[in-house]
Amino acid sequence: MLFTKRSAATGKVHTLDVPCTQAQVDAWRNGQHIQTAMPDVPADLREFLISGTTPAEWAALFVDDPE
Repeated sequence: MLFTKRSAATGKVHTLDVPCTQAQVDAWRNGQHIQTAMPDVPADLREFLISGTTPAEWAALFVDDPE
């Protein structure tokens, strides 16, 4: 299912295909925790639904740098 969201991190608008059903979306929008409503959806895509932040943006924002 395609979702278009504005990233809370960058302000850019992105559209991603999230593997979920309308029933799962409805359950989440009706108050069920997203991880309960969409247990098979990867965490980074659930985060996109919540904040609009794409997996690539998260990777760029939180780079593991030991120095």
